[in-house]
Amino acid sequence: MATEAQQTNPRDNNRGGRDRDNRGGRDRDNRGGQPQEGEGSDLVDRLVSINRVAKTVKGGRRFTFAALVVVGDTKGKIGFGTGKAKEVQDAVNKAKDAAKKSMIRVPLRESRTLHHDVKGRYGAGRVMLRSAPAGTGIIAGGPMRAIFEALGVHDVVAKSTGTSNPHNMVKATFAALKLVNSPRLVASRRSMKVGEVVERRETGAKAAGVHNEAE
Repeated sequence: MATEAQQTNPRDNNRGGRDRDNRGGRDRDNRGGQPQEGEGSDLVDRLVSINRVAKTVKGGRRFTFAALVVVGDTKGKIGFGTGKAKEVQDAVNKAKDAAKKSMIRVPLRESRTLHHDVKGRYGAGRVMLRSAPAGTGIIAGGPMRAIFEALGVHDVVAKSTGTSNPHNMVKATFAALKLVNSPRLVASRRSMKVGEVVERRETGAKAAGVHNEAE
C-alpha cells in the first residue's frame, strides 16, 4: 500500500502543476501584448493635429482629446486615423491603431516622387500634387508634409486650394494618392507596353513645360 501511494503521489501532483499552468502562460499573455520583433517596427507615425473637446453635462464640463495621426512605412504605404480619449497619449494610440488598419499602397517613381500630377478633393478640401525632379524636396506645408514624410516621398510640390481644416486636407490628399497609377498598371489596362506609356508621359511633360514658358 505504501508503494502504491508513492507511485500515485507524483502523478497527482503533476495534474495541476507546471503543465496545466503553462497552457495559458507565455503564449496566451503575448496575444494582445507588445508587437513581436519586426512587427510594426518599420512604421513611422506623424501627429497631424490634436484638439481638446469640451462636452457640457449635468455635473459640469468634460474634456476629451481628439488626435489625427498618419502612419507609413516610408516605402509607399500610408494610412491615417483618428482617436478620442480622456488622455492625450491614449487618443494618439487609438489614432495609430486606426491608421494601421486603413493603410493603402501608393506607387512611387524611383522611390522618391509621384508618377504623375494629380488632384484630390474631399468636402471643402482641395489639393494638387505634382511630381518633381530629384533635389526638389518636399514643398508642402501642414498635414501634407507629414503625409509625404511617412509615405517616403522626397521630391514633390503640393498645394492646398481649399479649406485649411487638417481633417479635410488629409482626406483630400488621400483621395489624390488613390488616383496615382504606375506605368505598369496603365500599360496593362490599355494593352500597351510600359515603354510606350513612359514615352507618352515624358512627351506630355515637355509639352506642358513649353506651354508654361510661353505664358
